[in-house]
Amino acid sequence: MTSSPFKGQTGLKRILNAAGYSLAGFSAAFRGEAAFRQLVLINVILIPLSFFFHVTRGERALMIAVCLLALIVELLNSAIEAVVDRVSLERHPLSKNAKDMGSAAQFVALTIITVVWAVILLG
Repeated sequence: MTSSPFKGQTGLKRILNAAGYSLAGFSAAFRGEAAFRQLVLINVILIPLSFFFHVTRGERALMIAVCLLALIVELLNSAIEAVVDRVSLERHPLSKNAKDMGSAAQFVALTIITVVWAVILLG
């Protein structure tokens, strides 16, 4: 199997590089994406709030996990949008579909938060 010429390091160096790339990704998303900043704010509110409810550890973990899932989906959605815009800024049905599907994925993630929190808190 031929490896990508962009893949270089192994071991600890690779892990450190990957951590740096991840931090750069978080930074880019926070600076450039209002939706990501809004989701960070939602997480800053909901995750600590989950500790004030009388729920099991498993339920609390699920409440936190679905909040973090929305951040993951937004990062992927933003990445899709960036790639589509990098390829071309022209309006094209496939570009619109890609962006709309990323948005739909985020809608599903937010729906999951609502459903999970409602089921747990309302019993």
